[in-house]
Amino acid sequence: MHEDGNGDGRGVESEVSTSGLDHPGFLALERELTVLLRRARANQGEMAREVHPDLESAAYGLLVRLDECGRQRATALAAYIGVGKATMSRQLRALEDLGLVAREPDPADGRAWLVALTREGHDRVTRVREARRARYARRLENWDSREVTELARLLHELNRGMEK
Repeated sequence: MHEDGNGDGRGVESEVSTSGLDHPGFLALERELTVLLRRARANQGEMAREVHPDLESAAYGLLVRLDECGRQRATALAAYIGVGKATMSRQLRALEDLGLVAREPDPADGRAWLVALTREGHDRVTRVREARRARYARRLENWDSREVTELARLLHELNRGMEK
């Protein structure tokens, strides 16, 4: 707990949890994040279909994770996405069937498997991600580049805070 500076022992968290709930900034934040998340879910479905017409919306995030981080164990992917092993196995089987990922033995543990994008999977994900960044650039073309950088920084801070 953080001291609030007046020595009364009340922490910053207690102030936010009681009086912060109706603060106009938190109300606006909640509203804008709701809109952003709703649009992000819709866009994720569109991007998944751009990668492959039969790709489930939820699987798009797996492909992006593999594109950014390289091959991974299914258990690590499940933990990152926040799903169980059975759900992850089903999603990976579907991605394998579409030719977007392949499994290979883990050289560090012969009993385990690593999942990686195939060349086709990498090419498709790269194309869709580049198109998405181009859409962002068009929609934010009137923004100063420093504002875009600041927005990215603030969103990064928000995401880090949500992990705790």
